Amino acid sequence: MPEAPTTKTTPLACGFAPGAHREALEFIEHVTANAGQVQRRVLAEILAQNAPAEYLRRHGVSGTADDAVEAFRRLVPLVTYEGLQPDILRIANGDTSPILSGKTISEFLTSSGTSGGERKLMPTIADELDRRSLLYSLQMPVMSQSVPGLDRGKSMYLLFVKAESRTPGGLAARPVLTSYYRSRQFLERPHDPYTDYTSPNEAILCVDSYQSMYAQLLCGLVHRADVLRVGAVFASGFLRAIRFLEKHWPRLCRDIRTGALDPEITDRAVRDAVGRVLRADPALADEIEAECGRTSWEGIIRRLWPRTKYIDVIVTGAMSQYIPTLEFYGGGLPLACTMYASSECYFGINLKPMCKPSDVAYTLIPTMCYFEFLPLCYSNAKAEPSHRDLVDLVDVKLGHEYEIVVTTYSGLCRYRVGDVLRVAGFRNEAPMFSFVRRQNVALSIDSDKTDETELHAAVSGAVQHLAPFGASLVEYTSYADAAAIPGHYVLFWELRAGSTAVPASVFEDCCLSVEEALNSVYRQCRACDRSIGPLEIRVVSEGTFDKLMDYAISRGASINQYKAPRCVRPGPVVELLDARVQGKYFSPKCPKWSPGNKQWNNAREAITNGDA
Repeated sequence: MPEAPTTKTTPLACGFAPGAHREALEFIEHVTANAGQVQRRVLAEILAQNAPAEYLRRHGVSGTADDAVEAFRRLVPLVTYEGLQPDILRIANGDTSPILSGKTISEFLTSSGTSGGERKLMPTIADELDRRSLLYSLQMPVMSQSVPGLDRGKSMYLLFVKAESRTPGGLAARPVLTSYYRSRQFLERPHDPYTDYTSPNEAILCVDSYQSMYAQLLCGLVHRADVLRVGAVFASGFLRAIRFLEKHWPRLCRDIRTGALDPEITDRAVRDAVGRVLRADPALADEIEAECGRTSWEGIIRRLWPRTKYIDVIVTGAMSQYIPTLEFYGGGLPLACTMYASSECYFGINLKPMCKPSDVAYTLIPTMCYFEFLPLCYSNAKAEPSHRDLVDLVDVKLGHEYEIVVTTYSGLCRYRVGDVLRVAGFRNEAPMFSFVRRQNVALSIDSDKTDETELHAAVSGAVQHLAPFGASLVEYTSYADAAAIPGHYVLFWELRAGSTAVPASVFEDCCLSVEEALNSVYRQCRACDRSIGPLEIRVVSEGTFDKLMDYAISRGASINQYKAPRCVRPGPVVELLDARVQGKYFSPKCPKWSPGNKQWNNAREAITNGDA
C-alpha cells in the first residue's frame, strides 16, 4: 500500500531528515521487543480516554478506575457489527453524547464489508489520522533496507477517492482511503524524496474515475524516466489501470506529442495540475508508442518505466488471484505487499516487503490498538464464542489460526474484524501473521465481499424468471473470474428443462436480477467504479454436478458428507465445469446504485415515526 510521509503532528518524525529512517527502525524494534508492556499501556489509555462512553459503562467498566483493565477483561463481551449497529445508528442520526467513544466522532468510515446489503459504518475520531500516518511513515524505512536509492526518483502510485455521503446527523461517511487522501495529513505533507508521487493531488481527489485515471497515467508517462516504483492499493485496481492504458494509450501519446490535454478532461483543477507538467515531447511520445504498439504487452511495466524496482500492491487474500496477471505485465518485477489495514483500524506492516507473495507476513504494531485473538476452533463453533476464549497478542502460538479482535481508540471494544490470520513467526515479542481469508466470504473481485447466504438469496430470487418456462435450478456454484480485466462473477447453473426453451434474454434478466440483489459495495464497483465486469451465468449440461461429486469423492471426500460447493477456485473443478457448458449469458446493463445509503432513509423514517 502506498505510504505517506509524516507531519509535525505525527508521533514519530519519519520524514526525510537525518536519522529519520533510523528512528523509525528503532521504534519498530522497541515496540516489538516490549509488545506485552506496550499493549497493557494501550488498553489502559483506551479505557481512560473512553471512560465517559455509555458502552463501557453499560458493561460495568469504569475507564478511570484502578481496576479498569481487569474489569474490561472480565466483563466486556465479544461483539460484531450487528451488535453495535443500534449504537452506530444513534450516532449517525445526530446523537452527540459519548456512546462508544469519549472523544467526538469525526466521521464514519464505510467498510467494504456489508450488513443487510449495505456498507458497514465504522465510527472514527480525528486522532486516528495520526495513527494511520504513523504506520505509513514506517514503510519506507523498512523498504529502504531491501531496496536502496528510492529517494532518487519518483513513485507512480495510482490513488483514487470514492463517492461519499452524509448521515442524517451531518457526519461524512466515506471509505478510509478517501478520508485519508482528503486529510490534512496527506494534503499538507512536507516534501520527501522517498514519497515523491507522479500524480498531482488534484488528480487523486477528482471524483470522476475516468478523468482521475487518465490524468494520473498521463503524469506517470510524462515522468517515465524518473519512476522507481509503481503501484496502487489493491492488485485489482492496478490491473484496471493497465487495462485503461491498453485502451487509451494512443490518446495519451497524442497529448504528450502536442503538449495539449485531451478536451474530455474537463475538471478545471485537474487540467491546471496536469498543465504544470505536460509539455510537447514528440520523442517521448514515440518511445511510448513503440512499446504500447507491440503485439504483446508482456513486461509492459518494465518497458514503459525501465527504472522500476517493484510493484507495490496488496496481493494477499482475494487479491492473490491476480498474481499471474501482474507477473505477466510486470515482466519479473517483484510484487511488494507492505501493509495490513482495514476500516476498523490500521494493523501492521510487512518487515520483509520484498518476499514472495506466498511468504507475506505482517507484524502487528502494538501501539495501533489493543489486539486479542479468537482461536479458530471457537470462531467456527456453532455455539457463540466467549471473550474468555481470547488470547493476548504475545500469547498466540506459531502455526495456529485466529480471528483478529480489536479494541480501538475510536471506541470499538472487542470487535470481531472477521479476518482469519495464521501465526507465521515472531519479531521479538510481536507475532507475524499471514492473512488466510475473510470469514464467510465466498466471492470477491475488488473491494466487494459476497458471502454464501447473500449469494444464495440472490440466486433464489433470480431463478423465478425461469418458472414461466417450466425450468428449475438443480444445482449451482460460482467463482470469481479474474482472467479478464475487470474480473467478474461467474455462476454455473444446472437446470431441469421445462416444456418450453428459455430465451437468452431471460437468462440475461437472471444475471441482472442477481446483481440487483447483491450488496451496495458490489453494485458500486459495477455501476460507478466499473471495477467489476457484468455477471455471467454459464448453463451446464445435465449431470454436471454428479460429475463434480465424483471428482470430489475421487479426491477423498466422503460420499455421506459431500455437498456441492457454493464457490470454487480456478483449477481442475472450473475446468470440469467449463467443459460441460452449453450456454453463456451476461448481465445486459449495470445494476442500480446510488451513493445515498438506504439505511439513512430508514433512519429518517424511524425519526419521523418516533421510533428512534
